[in-house]
Amino acid sequence: MIRGVIFGGSGKKIFRGLILLGMILLFGTMGYMLIEGWSFFEALYMTVITITTVGYQEIREVDETGRVFTIFLIFIGMGIMAYTLGMVAQTMVEFQVRSLFGRKKLGSTIKSIKNHYILCGYGRMGRIVSQELKSRNIPLLIVDNSPETKESLEPLEIPYIIDDATSEDVLMEAGIERAKGLISLVSSDADNLFITMSARGLSPSLFILVRAAEESTKKKLLRGGADRVVMPYLIGGQKIAQTIIRPTVTDFLDLAVNNETMDLKMEELSVGDGSRLKGLNLVNSGIRQEMDIIIVAIRKSDGKMNFNPSSQALIESGDMLIAMGRTVDLDRLAKILAGG
Repeated sequence: MIRGVIFGGSGKKIFRGLILLGMILLFGTMGYMLIEGWSFFEALYMTVITITTVGYQEIREVDETGRVFTIFLIFIGMGIMAYTLGMVAQTMVEFQVRSLFGRKKLGSTIKSIKNHYILCGYGRMGRIVSQELKSRNIPLLIVDNSPETKESLEPLEIPYIIDDATSEDVLMEAGIERAKGLISLVSSDADNLFITMSARGLSPSLFILVRAAEESTKKKLLRGGADRVVMPYLIGGQKIAQTIIRPTVTDFLDLAVNNETMDLKMEELSVGDGSRLKGLNLVNSGIRQEMDIIIVAIRKSDGKMNFNPSSQALIESGDMLIAMGRTVDLDRLAKILAGG
């Protein structure tokens, strides 16, 4: 936002004013040096006190030609100084007005947002998570206590609160009662635990995903109310090991899950009550034959996971199908499963 103000229309006028100011300083300095025979510093000093009208005494007596030159310099210099200072003042006022409107708009967005995810902690991991969620148009609000976060988030148009996520008042301001879930990725396990306990107390049905560094902390977080606990170091280590042990499998999963340029995705699709596929088995559903989609697994409503389901596996309301196929086919199946 600041950059936009500086290099906008007012910024160009300020730049022009500074150029003119530099030219008049150079003009006055050279004039006194040629007319009065003064040194560069004496001529520059005389030019500055003349165009700024500070009223200091002349450093030396000037002759009639020098006085005429001084009169001319005062009129030209005062005009340029007034123009430059006016542009600076105008830019500052515009910036303050934009900041005021920006804060009001942000406050309105925070109050109206719902069914969103609250992301606590905007470090390296938080940036990646926010980018992925934003690319899927998932409503997101970020809470971070670092002032530098504001400058990073303003261009992205992501609502944010610069404050301590461990405070219940801050979580309430973030709309935790209207939120769909909370993701806590702050660097301290103790803070993550405190945020989890506070969030669970404020919203018992909230989905909570938390980062943990230690295995012992993971157990405490689950007892404290977290639904899922992710250990980045463990995941990273396992990924490195699997890349060595099963490089082809790892490459395939990366392509299926993370490659945005390849038209092959792995998605989870929920089965709604109104779906015409409810009650059918996989072979009769036509998912593989008509849409060329592979059902990798089915998670039942009780949480049980059925990997590589047989052709006779039933599709029931509340099931979650882990499917792989082209994006257009997956979108089509998602609508059918939702009852569209």
